[in-house]
Amino acid sequence: MAALKEIKVRIASVGSTLKITSAMKMVASAKLHRVQAESEALAAYEWQLASITGSLFRFAGEQELPIPLTQPHGALRRAVVVAVASDGSLCGGFNAEAIRQLEHTIEALRGEGFEQIEVWPVGEKMAAYLRKSGYRSDESFRTLAGHPSYAGAVGMADRLMNSYVAEEVDRVVLVHNHHLSMSRQLPVSETLLPLEPRRDGEETLPDANYLCEPSPRELLGELLPLEIRTRIYGMLLDSATAEHAARTVAMQTASDNARDLLDELRLFYNKQRQQAITNELADIAQSD
Repeated sequence: MAALKEIKVRIASVGSTLKITSAMKMVASAKLHRVQAESEALAAYEWQLASITGSLFRFAGEQELPIPLTQPHGALRRAVVVAVASDGSLCGGFNAEAIRQLEHTIEALRGEGFEQIEVWPVGEKMAAYLRKSGYRSDESFRTLAGHPSYAGAVGMADRLMNSYVAEEVDRVVLVHNHHLSMSRQLPVSETLLPLEPRRDGEETLPDANYLCEPSPRELLGELLPLEIRTRIYGMLLDSATAEHAARTVAMQTASDNARDLLDELRLFYNKQRQQAITNELADIAQSD
């Protein structure tokens, strides 16, 4: 009977776990649909904005350049890496992949000759990893992972742009998980500054013909900061979408495993109970 009680306790425990994972899957799924809708709407806006600035570069011509945000610095002294993970766990390999991509990015920057590399973590998991590893970091924007906002993206973008124009920073790189599908999140690194404009010949650049007033260079002075702010906000939304997708899949897998384990435990319990009844009947028959 002791063994049967232990199995009943285990069944109750697994059942409670199943309720938790199922609830977490529903919450993650609801968050995923909301953030994904925002990310897709912003992606269309970001694409069109980048297309316009790309066309303006073509119209501006080389005589009106350079523009500071697009010009590489001669010396490679200091780089800033904005690395995005999540605030919580239970999302599969989401955080581990982001951290691994950060390590690859830092190694590549060191290989290029950067003397100082500072990491700006976004998300508590990334911030905790950097504190543990001893990297130089700035945690001013770490809360944006759980609450991505355009205002937060603007604050980060403006600070990065000011540092780049003042030549306090020579490279800015973004590291995050890109949402490809429910089952696949791709860790990526992309250079934010110096900004590489879209040029003619790219498939994403439409054949546009704009009349510019004021000059293309003046327009670019207004639009390029907007593009950089939009790219950072898009990165935050993309990472949040990838996180919720990864958590939804992880909780679905955990729920499926819990159901399978429950079926096995119930079957084992019924067999043990049947065996106990059979043994009792045998004892009664022998005593008669």
